[in-house]
Amino acid sequence: MSDRSRDDRWMDEVGDRTMAFSMPAPSRFKAKLYSRLVEAQAQSTGLAPLSQSSANGFGLCIFEKLVHIAPVGAAVATRNPCRICHARVMAERLEHAPIYWPHCPYVQFQNR
Repeated sequence: MSDRSRDDRWMDEVGDRTMAFSMPAPSRFKAKLYSRLVEAQAQSTGLAPLSQSSANGFGLCIFEKLVHIAPVGAAVATRNPCRICHARVMAERLEHAPIYWPHCPYVQFQNR
């Protein structure tokens, strides 16, 4: 028996035991984590312009669409509109935030 198969069996056992006790993460935690990850990406490599995100098939929320169609410069177009959006604030503070519009990542994090 190789070490690899013993390691695989051990990982399978750990996974099985973990799944038996797993619970979905709170939506507030997911929202905060997402905000921090996007913030880190914006600081390290920058965010793609909204026009590029839309062209790549990613849906834009209502506020991103507004920034996308507004006559703003490139500096504004590559910023994260979620930083000033009330949906982010509510999702990071409320477990069942009353936000429902399409393509908002914070709506997708809600445990409903």
